[in-house]
Amino acid sequence: MAGLRELQRQRVHEAISAAAIALFLERGFDEVPVTEVAAAAGVSKPTLFKYFPTKEDLVLHRIADHQGEAARVVRRRAPGERPLEALRRHFLDGLSRHDPVTGLNDEPEVLAYQRMVYSTPSLVARLFQHMSLDERALAEALAETVDDLTADLVAGQVLATQRVLALRNVELLAEGRPLAEVEREAVRAAERAFSLLPAGV
Repeated sequence: MAGLRELQRQRVHEAISAAAIALFLERGFDEVPVTEVAAAAGVSKPTLFKYFPTKEDLVLHRIADHQGEAARVVRRRAPGERPLEALRRHFLDGLSRHDPVTGLNDEPEVLAYQRMVYSTPSLVARLFQHMSLDERALAEALAETVDDLTADLVAGQVLATQRVLALRNVELLAEGRPLAEVEREAVRAAERAFSLLPAGV
């Protein structure tokens, strides 16, 4: 019974978010009130806020699904593999899968979603809150193998690096460049970027 309730909860969660993002992409994030999102999803406004505490969360839950991912990559790395090597491999794997979180995805809805996120100040601010939590989680994972200061510094550098790489990919695709061409550049840029990070971590 609990499994069925959780499945129903996930369906409602997805339905609300899908309705919200469709409306936001059509008219703009700031132009659509939460009451209209609730009506489109067939739920009340209080119900909507039970699933999504803020309007920004209606959009950024797709990114929040990746919350703590870097820390998990470090903790689940293969025996003998260095943390930065695991993170590098994971990012390159994401590029090969055209994972939207790497910025390397040219599906029209994904490009429109990325444009909306990066051009809406409140979404950018909320995105940085997510990144701050990710940075803390990664630092804690790294602190299991290096001192706390090194862990804090490296965590900040890694996540800043990934953000810069992803945003660069979004911008190149937005210029109309072919995906295959951008992918080649993205792989080279990632290899170079990770080579500039502290080699011993």
